[in-house]
Amino acid sequence: MPQPHAPEPAPPGSQDPQHTQQDHDRQRPSGKPSGPFRHLSPGAWRRDLGASFVIFLIAIPLSLGIALATGAPPQAGLIAAAVGGLVAGLLGGAPLQVSGAATGLLIVTADLVQRYGWPATCAITVLAGLIQLALGALRVARAALAISPAIVHGMLAGIGVTIALGQLHVVLGGGAHSSSLTNIAELPGQLAGLHGASVLIAAVTVAVLAGWTRLPGRVGHTLRRIPSPLPAVAVATALSAGFTVPRVDLPSWHVPTLPALPDTPLLGLTAAVLTVTLVASMESLLSAVAVDKLATEQPGPGPAPTHLDRELTGQGASNVVSGLLGGLPIAGGAMRGSANVKAGATGRASTVLHGVWVVLCAGLFAGALELIPLAALAALVMLVGVRMVSFAHIRHVQRHREFPVYAITLGGVVVFGVLQGVGLGIAVAVFLALRRLTHTRVSVIKDDGRHRVRVSGQLTFLAVPRLTRALAQVPATAPAVIELYGSFMDHAAFEALQSWTSAHRARGGEVTLGGRGGRPIGEPAGTHACRPWTPWRNHHCTRTARPAGRAERQLLGGGQLLGGVSAFQRHTAPLVREELARLAREGQRPTNLFLTCADSRLVTSMITSSGPGDLFTVRNIGNLMPPPGTEAACDSVGAAIEYAVEVLKVGSITVCGHSGCGAMQALLGSDRHEPGARTPLARWLRHGRPSLARMARPEGADVSLADRPVADDLERLALVNVMQQLDHLMSHHCVARRVAEGSLSLHGMYFHVGEAQTYVLEHGSGRFSAVRPEATPVAPVTA
Repeated sequence: MPQPHAPEPAPPGSQDPQHTQQDHDRQRPSGKPSGPFRHLSPGAWRRDLGASFVIFLIAIPLSLGIALATGAPPQAGLIAAAVGGLVAGLLGGAPLQVSGAATGLLIVTADLVQRYGWPATCAITVLAGLIQLALGALRVARAALAISPAIVHGMLAGIGVTIALGQLHVVLGGGAHSSSLTNIAELPGQLAGLHGASVLIAAVTVAVLAGWTRLPGRVGHTLRRIPSPLPAVAVATALSAGFTVPRVDLPSWHVPTLPALPDTPLLGLTAAVLTVTLVASMESLLSAVAVDKLATEQPGPGPAPTHLDRELTGQGASNVVSGLLGGLPIAGGAMRGSANVKAGATGRASTVLHGVWVVLCAGLFAGALELIPLAALAALVMLVGVRMVSFAHIRHVQRHREFPVYAITLGGVVVFGVLQGVGLGIAVAVFLALRRLTHTRVSVIKDDGRHRVRVSGQLTFLAVPRLTRALAQVPATAPAVIELYGSFMDHAAFEALQSWTSAHRARGGEVTLGGRGGRPIGEPAGTHACRPWTPWRNHHCTRTARPAGRAERQLLGGGQLLGGVSAFQRHTAPLVREELARLAREGQRPTNLFLTCADSRLVTSMITSSGPGDLFTVRNIGNLMPPPGTEAACDSVGAAIEYAVEVLKVGSITVCGHSGCGAMQALLGSDRHEPGARTPLARWLRHGRPSLARMARPEGADVSLADRPVADDLERLALVNVMQQLDHLMSHHCVARRVAEGSLSLHGMYFHVGEAQTYVLEHGSGRFSAVRPEATPVAPVTA
């Protein structure tokens, strides 16, 4: 079954917290210059330079908007953006993460400013940064990700709702209040007395933000490269020239006022510091994981691995510096980080350079920033808040029965505050976990003369009354099968089950106890034990206990296959039925077309860790892809290509060959099916002759495996054949068109059956590199 993707697991290629940054440096190729930009080539410098301008254009309006929404001085947002780029960019452990004024801390910061004043808020920011430094030194970053994703997403959604409610008042021409309930209560009055000019400016800003990415035509394609916040604010500023509306007011730059602790009870101050630390750290770490995952999906070798403890240390240093300079609290942002990745950034240079541009802009173009109307910035921040409520996250937590945790956290954040909302979410999550631990379902099913007593969940003393009631429904002499699907049974449940079993057998009944693996409990040690993947390892474990009927044997080829189907229906079908029902309703949406050989030893789902709905698979002898428009073209394979590319809109195509391929043996003449024979197999193998010819050319001699020599001509031909079939794929018009558009990528793969090792074709070469457990994805073979 496909695994749900959530932001909290360690990103691909990330290292254990015990590893140091020197471990990561040793993994990089030698011969590079030292320093934070050690890996940059001239091409990478150009990409990072372009990406730095993109995130700079996003950071300026967003930082000003967040500062104004919190009630802090506008320059505080610019300070946070500059410090986040320079300090976190240089010291952090997530090279592509972009840090700045924390969106998730907007309502927390606004409350602190209103309650304690700005100097005290800066002091709280410094204290939170010091705690982050201590947590980074203690290497507890991954422990922070142990919080339920439903709590994290609920917290972010609650913050987003609060932001949107507050900024809506500013859009309507009024002022935001610190309480969401107050904002809701006063919304009708604000609607009755709205300011027309502010509403018009905000509406234009929202329209440009929403429509900029949908600009049609070639000119629109060029303009879409500009981040939408910049043209939205620019258009709104030009429109506001004819109105008298509140605008940005940047005070003159001066030596920042030193942070000062408020004269307040220690408990309240501690709660404020812990709130800033928790929210800033969680937002930064989750954003780092999300950005790292996005980066691994991009073509190219990818950045250095993410080091979460170092990232937490970098965030702490940034908050200390930002607080001392009079800036807002800082956190990594998924929106800015994803824009950085999509703009082509290769490392931390883009983040650092964006901080430099913020400093230059604040010093040289302060007059231009003061022309921006507050309504435009409020509309921008309001949309950011709306987008923090992700329907994808809601569906995700609903699928995993975590929606109550999500909803309680969201409501708690909106009504009571961030720390209280997270506390409520944790309490509900613990309650649900305990309930699931103690919740056991016991059912009795009459099946073909037998009574099946099925126990789902943990079998503890709390479930003994239900178990005994179910067992009492089994007639005295009837054969009974007790299926235990839980992973735990305490002593009380064991005694109750053992007593009933002994009594039932004494009355002449038959009892079989079945465990999670599908085999009887207590069977002899020499009997085969099924564990994951063993049904294909040793087929006798799936043979049925009773002989199949004649029709079944004729249909399924005897007990072996029927036993496997029966085991699926009993053990696997209940687990995957919900997922398959969803796929049946929604239809197939595979992400990859997988073209491979029909060899029975090649288990596609195993080597790709895929499940139902993930791959659109085409299998034929020799994983051949006949080119279109030829006399020997094959409409069967061509139709599959066209359907996958044009109808299913897959994002990638993979051609996978394998070792010991019978088709390659036939092409080499080591098989009785010679190419000239008049058989269906020989006619099909004509499509492999271009591969045989290619192997005879110099490029065939250059094909190689990265970590060992090519074993023989059979393996060489299998490797060359993968490259040849990729060329045949490009001769299909639909494939070539989408590759040119950048919406489709092609990949070559080779699987050595005896080694259980997968090799992937490197971009622009004939070398296949081995895929290691810690490896990052390679670039597609076609740009």
